Amino acid sequence: MQALVNKIWYQGHHAKWLLLPLSALFWLISSVRRWAFKLGFKQAQVLDVPVVIVGNITAGGSGKTPTVIYLINLLRQQGFTPGVISRGYGVNIDGVKTVKATANAADVGDEPAMIVARTQVPMVVGAKRIDAAKQLLSETNVDVIISDDGLQHYALARDIEINIVDGQRRYGNQCLIPAGPLREGLWRLNRIDWVLNNGGKVQGNEVAMSLMPADLKPVKPNSTQQWQPQVAIAMAGIGNPQRFFDSLASQGYSLVQTKAFEDHQAFDENELKQLSQQHPLIMTEKDAVKCRDFAQDNWWYLPVNAKLNTEFDTAFLNRLNQVIKDKQGNLHGVR
Repeated sequence: MQALVNKIWYQGHHAKWLLLPLSALFWLISSVRRWAFKLGFKQAQVLDVPVVIVGNITAGGSGKTPTVIYLINLLRQQGFTPGVISRGYGVNIDGVKTVKATANAADVGDEPAMIVARTQVPMVVGAKRIDAAKQLLSETNVDVIISDDGLQHYALARDIEINIVDGQRRYGNQCLIPAGPLREGLWRLNRIDWVLNNGGKVQGNEVAMSLMPADLKPVKPNSTQQWQPQVAIAMAGIGNPQRFFDSLASQGYSLVQTKAFEDHQAFDENELKQLSQQHPLIMTEKDAVKCRDFAQDNWWYLPVNAKLNTEFDTAFLNRLNQVIKDKQGNLHGVR
């Protein structure tokens, strides 16, 4: 299914025309909801601390999670205590749930499990981000909240918005879901503070971002094994698996087979064991958190770190400090 969707969204497949009526319906529903907030029929709730949204206007992966981790580290270096909220995509959560470092991805979502495992940041997930944010503030002393995704979740007032665009695929055929990848029209980019271009040629006011790979690490917890160069198999259950496969090839890894899964897919233990019978298996860090409980000795994952320039860091921190000043003495609650 994901392969067909990619053909329609990014390769000009004619099935787009059959889906345009559904895209029109999607536009109508999303527009009514958006205007309800704009006209005051619904009100966004304002928090006492700055809220930073890291999202995209397209469906599928673009590099949001590495960007969230980058911001966590940047804020900590400046003395802030950041916390993170997320919907926990792909799992059913009754209310809200605090994410522990040992959390199972099936319970909280793969991105939240990965973020907390990597950073130990305070994090709460829930279908309603405003509820997750309130729970986070009640449990911790965080002074900045980062929302992993949520540009379209207008019930939560935001102070800074960052959009990540896949620099290779960009906005595809520029149609709304389901005929295209857009959650909102390209007009939305004019209201966003920064557009980060992940791995492509920057256009307009975009900021260049790249994902820098680190050394392979064993998926099996507490393993002390070291990677030895050898022929391997690669798998990925992310929005753009080919980007991961190409990255491995460009780093010199010799791949005899690649296997793409659906984004956020739960993996079958026996299938992966069979896949890795003859050769080591390399996967993404997001996939690795879903495989920790049954990982084999020859399973490895590739950590990646977002890289941005110091000009962005300075501009972001200046904007954040201005937000903090503006909030001091301001009315709390509903804007």
